[in-house]
Amino acid sequence: MIVKTKREIELLREGGRRLSAILHLVAKEVRPGMRVSRLNQMAMDIVKENGDVSAFLGYEAEGFKKPFPAALCVSVNDEVVHGLPRGNVLKEGDIVTLDMGLVHEKLFTDAAITVPVGKIDQKTRELIFSAQKSLELAIEKARPGNAVGQIGFVIEQYVRSKGFIPAEDLGGHGLGLSVHEEPYVPNIGPKDRGPKLKPGMVIAIEPIINEGSKRIYLDSDGFTLKTADGKRSAHFEHTVLITDDNPVILTES
Repeated sequence: MIVKTKREIELLREGGRRLSAILHLVAKEVRPGMRVSRLNQMAMDIVKENGDVSAFLGYEAEGFKKPFPAALCVSVNDEVVHGLPRGNVLKEGDIVTLDMGLVHEKLFTDAAITVPVGKIDQKTRELIFSAQKSLELAIEKARPGNAVGQIGFVIEQYVRSKGFIPAEDLGGHGLGLSVHEEPYVPNIGPKDRGPKLKPGMVIAIEPIINEGSKRIYLDSDGFTLKTADGKRSAHFEHTVLITDDNPVILTES
């Protein structure tokens, strides 16, 4: 678990601001008829214009058949995470998760949002709201002395109370000097699970919430994780700094 220096935190704050701005610009373009590949291209163009680097493009992770081929993960409906931005077209009533990592001055931030495509039904609206609200509640637990399990506990308790469930075996992570660092930040309890947080740590908190079963599987493309029952999934994420006092969200515009 790496405690970041004051200078590193300043750079992470700027990188997080840039990342948030990119995600929200791309999200504004989400509409029926939009090709998913176009969303990735938009993100890549902005990253290049800003002089930064994608954290995901070319990333090699355990379980990937080859390096990830995009800057933006675009996960639609039952695609949970790592969705490939292909030539498929978004339809009215879809939901889409935009997940992106950015490298600014050699330091990494990570964030995700789920947005509707046109009009969605009430159950889907509740799924998105519950995932977003659980992130807000979880960030409040990102305080020195709390075990990372406190974060997972509040996520799990809240989304279960709304009729949803965290996706199986997925959660957040430390980051900053690389895209994935210790500790693992679970989306389930118990409260005393895992190491305790301390000032200067930077973590990604990311509730990944399923409408039906928690079970997921790896698609034949070798990257995309999907719900086992074909129901929808929503995902929100912020990069968060642990301080002596209140947690600080670094991925805000």
